[in-house]
Amino acid sequence: MEQNRPITLLVCALGGEGGGVLTEWLVDTARHAGYAAQSTSIPGVAQRTGATTYYIEVFPVPLAQLGGRRPVFSLSPVPGALDAIVSSELLETARQIGNGMSAPQRTLVISSSARILTTVERMVPGDGRADAQRLLDVVKAFSREHHVFDMNAIARDSGTVVSAVMLGAIAGSGLFPFPREAYERVVRGGDTSAPEKLGKMAAASLRGFASAFDAVNAPRAQAAFVSSVMAGDTNDAPPPAAALPADLARRFPPAVHDMLALGHARVLDYQDAAYASLYAERLGRLLDAERAADPAGARGFAITREAARWLALWMAFDDIVRVAALKGRASRAQRVRREVRAGEEDIVKVYDHFKPGAAEFAALLPPSLSRRVTAWDRGRQSRGLAPWALPLKVGSHSVLGMASLRLLASLRWLRRLGSRFAQEQALIERWLKAVEAGTRETWALGHELALCGRLIKGYGSTNERGKHNLLHVIDELAGRSTLPASARATAIAAAREAALADEGGKALDATLAAHGAAPRPVQAQPIRWMKRPPSVKA
Repeated sequence: MEQNRPITLLVCALGGEGGGVLTEWLVDTARHAGYAAQSTSIPGVAQRTGATTYYIEVFPVPLAQLGGRRPVFSLSPVPGALDAIVSSELLETARQIGNGMSAPQRTLVISSSARILTTVERMVPGDGRADAQRLLDVVKAFSREHHVFDMNAIARDSGTVVSAVMLGAIAGSGLFPFPREAYERVVRGGDTSAPEKLGKMAAASLRGFASAFDAVNAPRAQAAFVSSVMAGDTNDAPPPAAALPADLARRFPPAVHDMLALGHARVLDYQDAAYASLYAERLGRLLDAERAADPAGARGFAITREAARWLALWMAFDDIVRVAALKGRASRAQRVRREVRAGEEDIVKVYDHFKPGAAEFAALLPPSLSRRVTAWDRGRQSRGLAPWALPLKVGSHSVLGMASLRLLASLRWLRRLGSRFAQEQALIERWLKAVEAGTRETWALGHELALCGRLIKGYGSTNERGKHNLLHVIDELAGRSTLPASARATAIAAAREAALADEGGKALDATLAAHGAAPRPVQAQPIRWMKRPPSVKA
């Protein structure tokens, strides 16, 4: 929060919900805490039995630090300049957003999910209620941060009114620089002429305050904790990109240095320096093609940048060696201890569950042995058996478990001898050759083909499906000389988006047919025969 302007809050309450009391609580809390505050109210009767908005400004610097100066406050809210909106009714929240009060990059929105039907909604002979999901979508789209929960239910359960619940939500959001005790102190104050009655009312208000405080503060605290863990843990991912080697920095234009550095570091961490050199050599071929298509570099060498991103991810494909390397890193154990908030004297045991199948083991074997293992497993499935897999439970906290992970991670040299490594390199080359040829023909075609690297993701069946889709797009669309290059680029872009939008592939097949290309061949699936359970006679 900026220190030279007030914190602005708009409170939207319906008639009889105690919006005025809430405003007084907030102003009293600010003044007792030593901050300058001001509030105004605007009554309205356009909605149900009345809807009053209360506008509050609090200067975030204590008066004692202002050296006798006094801030100047505004009397009315300015659309798009609000720090927060708190509302007791979902449609009322959407109405204020429709008035332009909420700014997506600035405004915190706290709203009740409860609905109180408007007169227009009641007049409809059928179901005239506004779509609650659409209202929620509006709140999400036009807020920096949002918290939506049923304030009316909390008020009923606590035996209080919505104003106390709204106060707890404001306190839990951390909008104002006041501690929780400052809010609760104001709620406890009031008319002392009837202390018994005051005690019951204050107790109910404090119950509603506490429930709403937890409803807003708990997810914020959890999100902040996860963010701090992720920000402090960078060792489980590939190491941060160091400065590019001098030869690469000279060869590649500055526009691709950042992506190239990340990709080079990832591939180097995945295998070795020779593999990283292969990565740079492959990108160099695409760079030469792009310079021929765009000598001035007017398009920012976007083909080389995209290829640097997706090529690094594809070359560092997941296998059992990679998984073991990630799980065996010391930083992972430290991260787990932080996540569970373990103390120095606490014992944390971590068990990792693996279930490698025949394909995972065959991937590290030479092609001849790999084909035998794969054929054996395929034969099992043809007889109605499940694919073979080896369930493992490894205690990575133990010496034996960690030694097993480290031993498996040290087998990265087997990758180059394995069948999958050769298959992946062959597929990568097919994609790169298509990108290079398309770029030399026209820049737009090469760019769309480079973006098709997005199709390669995940592992197992998801990864295989992505590779089949990519190869089919290359074979059916990239090389169709009967179509002009611009039409092929458009078709490839449409096919790529269709493949990413629909996992089943129906959208991709429809897009291929719309552009005159053959649909994907049907992949053979084994039939599993299930034994009928024995009948039980009565």
